[in-house]
Amino acid sequence: MTETLSFDPIWEAKYAAGHAQRYPWDVIVSFVFRHFPHEKSRDAIRILEVGCGTASNLWFAAREGFQVAGIDGSQAAIRAAQERFRAEGLLADLKVGDFTQLPFDSAVFDLVIDRGALVCCDLQSGKRAIDEINRVMIPGGRFFFNPYSDHHSSRSSGRTDSNGLTHDIAEGSMVNVGQICFYSRQQIEAALGDFKIISLQHMEYSDHLLPDRSVHAEWRVVAEKPIQQG
Repeated sequence: MTETLSFDPIWEAKYAAGHAQRYPWDVIVSFVFRHFPHEKSRDAIRILEVGCGTASNLWFAAREGFQVAGIDGSQAAIRAAQERFRAEGLLADLKVGDFTQLPFDSAVFDLVIDRGALVCCDLQSGKRAIDEINRVMIPGGRFFFNPYSDHHSSRSSGRTDSNGLTHDIAEGSMVNVGQICFYSRQQIEAALGDFKIISLQHMEYSDHLLPDRSVHAEWRVVAEKPIQQG
């Protein structure tokens, strides 16, 4: 990753040590089945995940007959994903790269997924990455954006810099995951300026067994690339 993107090396270390998610997130399964273009055959539908990790979400989509592609900053994660796909006879275009410079052609993806990956970037880099996502999507394509919220209790336990990144998080569910950008609603709307937001959900729950009722808060946003822009 480039220095501008500020990809935290903690994730390469985690994946190299064997960190992996085997099964897809339920919210991603719901997004794909609800928003894929049903007028097209599945083998003609292309899905990209930005920050795919070991690609469990793409594994699910590939098994369902979709064309899939993914990008992550961790070589260890992509290597593990490629090995799994190869072992199971599944196809995927998996790359190591920079979210702000996606190595894909313009207007080729029907769906794009970000499940808590762009939050590893500062606000400026996150905006550039979302502009790149817009570029690679077909008009009418849909983007699932899933950043953590500024209501998250972990945010107040760290140090937030002028670029929106919170460092040295000491409490809550975001401990030991490196630097995180927690988004306000206004920051989401600014980042998605060229998209039409069609769903904006704020999810929040608290753990009453942790000190001071630790609060996990995230946004689940579905945005559509307009048929005509500009």
